[in-house]
Amino acid sequence: MAWAGNVTLLLSDSAGPYAEFSSTFSEALNSRRWSIHLVPKADAYTPGAPTADLIVTAGSEALRQALQRAPPGTPILATLLPRQTFERLLNEAPRAKRQLTALVLDQPPARLSAFIRHLLPGQSRIGVLSSSETRHLLPTLRQSSAGLQFENEDADNDAALLTALNNLLPRVGVLLALPDASIYRRESIKSILITTYRQQRPVIAYSSAFVTAGALAAVYSTPAQIARQATQLIEQTGTLPAIVYPSQFAIAINANVAQALGLNVADEASLRQRLLGEGGQ
Repeated sequence: MAWAGNVTLLLSDSAGPYAEFSSTFSEALNSRRWSIHLVPKADAYTPGAPTADLIVTAGSEALRQALQRAPPGTPILATLLPRQTFERLLNEAPRAKRQLTALVLDQPPARLSAFIRHLLPGQSRIGVLSSSETRHLLPTLRQSSAGLQFENEDADNDAALLTALNNLLPRVGVLLALPDASIYRRESIKSILITTYRQQRPVIAYSSAFVTAGALAAVYSTPAQIARQATQLIEQTGTLPAIVYPSQFAIAINANVAQALGLNVADEASLRQRLLGEGGQ
């Protein structure tokens, strides 16, 4: 990372989570050392004045445009996207040597496992639907399981989704939803939630919106939390790894779903304290 200079902040969109990220990022970054050039729409990005010492992207479309258009020597810090999306865009991008780091939305596997154990202490068999985009994440998840057993079924297309889900649910007590855009799409989430509810299996999700839609709970990081961590990374010295997990997190619980499933779960504040006690942030 550069020590100081011009930052181009490239947003996939100007509203919603991107606006929250942009506002917090601008407030948190040291304005005496860094000058921010905001590009509120990714497709409007063109390299030029001011010359960027660092590009920070928010969302997948912003990263796609930066990989295609940014000068090869300009470092990129990608944020507000899942790990599998970052890796896919990287594989699709023109080959160019550049310093590239992704602060992903995925929670660290150890935090996910701890969250499940504290939320549902009586459950040890956890189900995961996977695709070609997330299958490679399963070994790391299992290594961080701390007593949990993860079962998975592949669902690489819409036709296989409900069959895979119905094969998986009888073998597990909980469905863990990973941020996989090929599985958990707006068109499919409703049918997944209906199927899991009929079989009395709670869903642990990756966003507050998913919890509002009918999942039992989620541990996730907000755009503001990601923005604050991004500014901390910029101020660090040394080379960053390709993937950085969120250090801060929030918890959402759907009390109505817990009641409907006959589950007595701890409240959000208690769960957060328990995770912090295990070394989370």
